[in-house]
Amino acid sequence: MKFGDTYTEFLHKEQVRFSEKCSHVEYKRLKKVLKTCQRCKTLQEASTADQQEGAANQNKQLCQCQSCPACDQAFFTELMKEVSDIALCFSLRVRHLLHLHVATGMQRYLLWLRQCFMNDQQAMVEKGRTLIEYVTMNAIAIRKILKKYDKVHSSENGKIFKSKMRAEHIELLQSPWLIELGAFSLNLHGSDGEGLNELSGHFSCDLDMTPPIMTLMLPDSLKMEYDLTCAVCLETVFNPYALSCGHLFCKSCACSAASVFIFQGPKSAALDAKCPICREAGVYAKAVHMLELDLLLKIRCKDYWKDRYTAERAEILKQSKEFWDLQAKYAVY
Repeated sequence: MKFGDTYTEFLHKEQVRFSEKCSHVEYKRLKKVLKTCQRCKTLQEASTADQQEGAANQNKQLCQCQSCPACDQAFFTELMKEVSDIALCFSLRVRHLLHLHVATGMQRYLLWLRQCFMNDQQAMVEKGRTLIEYVTMNAIAIRKILKKYDKVHSSENGKIFKSKMRAEHIELLQSPWLIELGAFSLNLHGSDGEGLNELSGHFSCDLDMTPPIMTLMLPDSLKMEYDLTCAVCLETVFNPYALSCGHLFCKSCACSAASVFIFQGPKSAALDAKCPICREAGVYAKAVHMLELDLLLKIRCKDYWKDRYTAERAEILKQSKEFWDLQAKYAVY
């Protein structure tokens, strides 16, 4: 089955499964625009060839220029909006799902009480599978349409657009929420590669590798690898946070790099605080606490997690004492 038919079938399933309307890539419509452009350019080249028969390289490319204004408007303006909407929709739906799984305090007690009468785990597994399929199918559609764009126009604009998505932190397969969703899936199933289908692929995780890696296998043999090493301490991330630039850090390392106390958290960092890796400013305000990933480490690396937990608690107590000593001095003076 061609990808266009597979994608259409996926969209139909989405309409059945969800009452709320979610954003999607207009794959078939954009592909038709490319076909129209290809026909127009072929006719244009043929006409030019009749007028200038001596030009040997006149018909080497489908498009005579590296940029097609009609396609640029139809693709890169519209596609950027679609990708932004998909990324927002995906993050909101994942956040809601994971909130039910890793609730704390009174909410955790109420959920535990509810599970005495109703077991929601299978429903959560199905929602997680659906969200992984949602983001991967749209990501594959984007990749295929950009590849087709570059082929038709003999350009590199599709690759440039991919770089722009990464720069604006809306590249779907690099989303920290996808890593969280993968950890969520592994936590519920207990083993790698279960529960996902041929459309969404499957997650696996090897924490004994150097570096430790979470892997997402996608259709067409596409593989995404996520390094779970903190770039500051060079250890497997503990109590991890993903900054809005997408880089993962231990909570203590992120706080240290931003010059804030651990108990204050990365989100209390100054607005101009920079990522220790890419040096982008303003990435702490929308940091994502990777609770599912931390739970995965707690389950699979019990001794390591316990040692890091003990060390972090000791450091928090030390910093708390320093903080209150400073507050007392300020009060005196």
